[in-house]
Amino acid sequence: MNKTKRKEQQKRKKSLRLWLIATLLLSILYVWLQQKESTYEIWPEHIQDVTPITGLHPVVAESEELLVRKAARRGIEVVITHGYRSIEEQDELFNQGRSNAGNIVTNARGGESYHNYGLAIDFALRTPDGDVVWDMERDDNGNSQADWREVVDMAKELGFTWGGDWANFPDYPHLQMDFGLSINELKRGKRPPESP
Repeated sequence: MNKTKRKEQQKRKKSLRLWLIATLLLSILYVWLQQKESTYEIWPEHIQDVTPITGLHPVVAESEELLVRKAARRGIEVVITHGYRSIEEQDELFNQGRSNAGNIVTNARGGESYHNYGLAIDFALRTPDGDVVWDMERDDNGNSQADWREVVDMAKELGFTWGGDWANFPDYPHLQMDFGLSINELKRGKRPPESP
């Protein structure tokens, strides 16, 4: 009978330990979810509801997120419209206005854009009414500076190069990080390090 009692006590202790561990884990999960939820309440109107950009180089992805947050702190909502783009997608864009209908939007064929290597993003602005615009003159945060220019300046501080500075084919929504690599080097397989 002593053995039976011990076994039952051990079973109860084991059950109690499992119950305590499960309760503790659920409590931790609950607190974590509450904290995560409250993080988004800081600027809920500035949280993007667009599909997240994937395929970006880790440094570019981190800088893109920082740019969106920094702009939100200034009352500017940035929408990232493009990130990584496949060779096929790039060729489709290149053919626009040439063999396909529409206006010419790029001179870069597939493999000739930093987007094809996850090193570039394109952006737009969201107005207070919720419209996505490419208006370089808007001043929705009311500080007497064009919001677009403010975003470009913040992006440059983060290490991006702006396509609007290009002399022969300005690309105003375009931001890239080339890490000192040319398109030819990227085509030959050279890649930037995963971290700075």
